[in-house]
Amino acid sequence: STMEWGNYSMYADFVLLGLFSSTRFPGLLFALILLVFVISIASNTVMIILIYIDSRLHTPMYFLLSQLSLMDILYISTIVPKMLVDQVMSQKVISFAGCTAQHFLYLTFGGAEAFLLGLMSYDRYVAICNPLRYPVLMSRKVCLLIVAAAWLGGSIDGFLLTPSTMQFPFCTSREINHFFCEAPALLKLSCMDTSTYDIVMYVCCILMLLIPFSVISASYTRILITVYRMSEAEGRRKAVATCFSHMVVVSLYYGAGMYTYVLPPSYHTPDQDKAVSAFYTILTPMLNPLIYSLRNKDVIGALRKALRRC
Repeated sequence: STMEWGNYSMYADFVLLGLFSSTRFPGLLFALILLVFVISIASNTVMIILIYIDSRLHTPMYFLLSQLSLMDILYISTIVPKMLVDQVMSQKVISFAGCTAQHFLYLTFGGAEAFLLGLMSYDRYVAICNPLRYPVLMSRKVCLLIVAAAWLGGSIDGFLLTPSTMQFPFCTSREINHFFCEAPALLKLSCMDTSTYDIVMYVCCILMLLIPFSVISASYTRILITVYRMSEAEGRRKAVATCFSHMVVVSLYYGAGMYTYVLPPSYHTPDQDKAVSAFYTILTPMLNPLIYSLRNKDVIGALRKALRRC
């Protein structure tokens, strides 16, 4: 059943060169990534539990944040454990099926997060610009629709791009100069012309990144205008604080995504690609709960309450 291309089998294993191959201190980098992974899983899990058990956090914003935390846990778990185990076991092989699965999962979870961040800005927009209509505009049904739309968007992304990426014959080498099966790094191994696919990928990523980013920019422009007109300083400060934390997360996530997928390959080297990918696959899942929750009195209050119970 295996198709042969010269001496190469289309379904042979790949070799992931990883993050550690290009560093002078692999041990230190390993310890750092393990620490980030543990903090990320722990902080996102705590966030989900707090939002679930504390009735004061049963609001649309926190429901969306709990989904963001879930996406982050799944996203980082798709990439980091395999990478760390490979380093400990001194093996770098990933099977064709494993690579396909990883490609599908990272696109699905990453895509879902890109859509969710965009839709979360709508929640902030309604809360600040239409506070009186907030219960109607952000009803339980609307929240569930938003989350379903984000997951659906991510899944479509995974289902569309994974088969089309993995159907190329890979024959120049089986060594992927990356730490996971990311599409741009995989396509460099193809012995067929991938330019048509590159255009499709480019359009897809423009839609995935620029549409949510435009929605976010429009929402925040409206929010800033509304905040500027507010009379009381306390309300203004609170609104700016909430929006600022969201904007930081969004800028980091979309900025790194645009760099990898929208900027033409000639503008970046494999090492730069790895650094940027590490940023949004490893660091962002840790930063999200820290940026959103540690600056937030409600979450800190819920955490204290939970700790007192324990």
